[in-house]
Parts: sequence; C-alpha cells; structure tokens
Amino acid sequence: MESFLKQASQAKADIARLDGRTKSRILNEMADALERSADKIKEANAVDMQNGKSNNLSSALMDRLMLDDKRIQAMANSLREIASLREPLGRVLDGWRNDDNLLIEKVSVPIGVIGVIYESRPNVTADVGALCFKSGNVAILKGGKEAENSNTIIADILQEVLEKNSLPREIISLLPDSSREGVAYLIRQDRYVDLIVPRGGEALIRYVSQNATVPVVKHDKGLCHTYIHKDADFKKAIEITINAKCDRPGVCNAMETLLVDRDIAIDILPKLYEAFKEFGTEIRADEEARELIDVALATDEDWDTEYLANILSVRVVKDIDEAIIHIRRYGSGHSEAIVTENYTASEKFLDEVDAACVYVNASTRFTDGGAFGFGAEVGISTNRLHARGPMGINELTTYKYKIYGNGQIR
Repeated sequence: MESFLKQASQAKADIARLDGRTKSRILNEMADALERSADKIKEANAVDMQNGKSNNLSSALMDRLMLDDKRIQAMANSLREIASLREPLGRVLDGWRNDDNLLIEKVSVPIGVIGVIYESRPNVTADVGALCFKSGNVAILKGGKEAENSNTIIADILQEVLEKNSLPREIISLLPDSSREGVAYLIRQDRYVDLIVPRGGEALIRYVSQNATVPVVKHDKGLCHTYIHKDADFKKAIEITINAKCDRPGVCNAMETLLVDRDIAIDILPKLYEAFKEFGTEIRADEEARELIDVALATDEDWDTEYLANILSVRVVKDIDEAIIHIRRYGSGHSEAIVTENYTASEKFLDEVDAACVYVNASTRFTDGGAFGFGAEVGISTNRLHARGPMGINELTTYKYKIYGNGQIR
C-alpha cells in the first residue's frame, strides 16, 4: 500500500505537465473507449448484479448498481461534457499591487492526491476519475465490494488510455486493498494523500470523519424536505413532490419528508395522497395529517430517517417558521425546497434554511453535478469548508499566491 501511495503521489508531477487541451483530448479518448467496451462492462456488471441478488441487496442499491447501454452511454457523455468544460487551473482568482509595489496573484492549482470512497454506483468510477483528471489531480478510488467487477473493468479501460498517452496508471486507480483495513490505512496517510471524499451511508461517513488524519469533505446523508406553503400553486406542488420522491427514491437528493401548511392541508393532502398512491409510495404521517388521509403513524425516528426507498414522512406545520424549525432539527444540510407563489415567504426560506442547496418551486432532484452543468460531481458536499453542494472541477482546486517583485526587500 505504501509503495502504491508513493507512486500515486509521484504521478502528480506527470499530470501537472499536461495543458488543458491535452487533458480534454485524453478524456474524449476515454469516452470513446468506454463506448467500445460496452459489452465487457455489461458482462462484468452482470456478475455484480447476480452477486447482489444473491446477497439480497435492496432494490435501491440494485438500481444504483445496474449498468445498461443507456447508462454506459451516459458515462461516456459525462466524460465528454467534463472535457468540454473551461480549464479550471491557472485561473487568476484575484490580483492586486500592495504598498511595496509587489504584484500579487491568487491562482487556482490542483489539490493533489484525492481519495474517494463510494458505494454501489460504478459510474462514479468514470465520473470521479475524469473530474480529478480534468482538475489536475490524482484519483484513488475505493468503490463498494458489491460493484467490484464493474469498477475494475471501468478503471482498466481508463488506465489503458492513460498508458497509450505515456502517462502512469496511478493517475486514476483503484485502491489495491479494498478491505476495511485498507480504507483505515488510506485515510491516515496524510503524507501522500491530500483529501478524502467519503460518499455513501451514514456509518461510512462517521467512520471516515472520526478516524481520518487526511482532510475530509463529507458527502453526508440526504435527508431532504419539501415544504408546501399556504400560497402554493397546487398543480406545481403535486408535480414537484411526486418528482422529488418517486423519480428515483434511492438517491441522496430524493425527498424524504413532506411538510404541509395547516391552512391548506385539508385541501391538498387528499390530492397528494391519491397522487402518491399511483406510485405505490408508503406514507407515514403525524396525527394531524392522519385525520385527512388513511396512512400509518410516523414515529420520531421517521423524521430522522433517510429511507432511500419509496417511503415518505408527512407532517402538517402551523406556518413557515415551524417548517424551518423542523428542517433545522432534522435536515442534513443537503437540499431543501419550498413551493409557494409568495415572494416574501420564498426569500425567507432561502435566507433562513441552512443547506447546501435551497430551492423555490423546484424538485430537490436537481442537486446533481450534471444538472448544475458540471458534467458530474465527486459528491454532494454537506461541509461548510472548503466546498459545498455538488463538487465539480472548480471545487477540486485550491489556490496559491504568485508574487512578482523587482528587487523589493522587507
């Protein structure tokens, strides 16, 4: 492991010498290679899917794990989109002359070696590898055991393109020891690794955060809320909430709790109940909501649960202040939404709700690197520092100061 990490650290010099045009060309070659190798990828993925079935993986995890022609094409398209993005390195973020006539420039540079730990979704291997490559970073990837075969073939395809361009495989590589002990070793190697990004279950996030000596940017759980304000357009409200919960229930930007204003609950809750019934959504509600719809009683645990399944908690609130208080108590800082035609209420919600992404009259499902125009994302950061929300190529840079003088001494 130490030998591998040394080689990964040394590969920083190899990627640093590449200009933006060269990186984009190589990324496009990687996209072409993924398309050509679609059958191999599907064969490897079929093994993972069969193992997942044997191991009784949940339907949500099986959905994340599955790769078909459409998803492989989406992977390739994502790499091409990342290739087309503006070069993130060498940007002058600020510049000025100080009192000593020194010209000071604040310039974007790579972070270095980035370790990303993730579960289930093998497309993350391609997305994260490409994002790190475009931003001049070395990527060490640790996918879940359930996607081992899929991740291996995808990484091999990307590495073959690197080698054809006389670049070391370590620029995009899988962690050679994927055991718990291997992860424990990786997250303490601050001599070689500059950043760890864990994205997955709550237990993984907690373990990495508590044990890492390498700096961590958390991709925490997505306990997302949608609040229907008394001045909401009912048609919008129903369409938005159905999309937020039912489009893909097993993803982190799916709604888990619906809050409804008391003033409109008697009118809209029965309509919402009928709409969700068509999608087979299991609803758990508070006592006040249950007076209007025939559903199970929600417990205190439900308000604090990221279901990652077609299950929804529903609560009636007195007003916007009570909605915000609920979100402050139970939200994970990921994505929150209000549905309203009231400008004052929407601005209050935007200003007072503390989350990486806060929406007015839109589904939380848009919290995504691709939807934001980043091509993909390394994760959805719920940190305050240094990145928040979808982490694209610009969030994978740091900066240094370049200072130009003419003989000045202090």
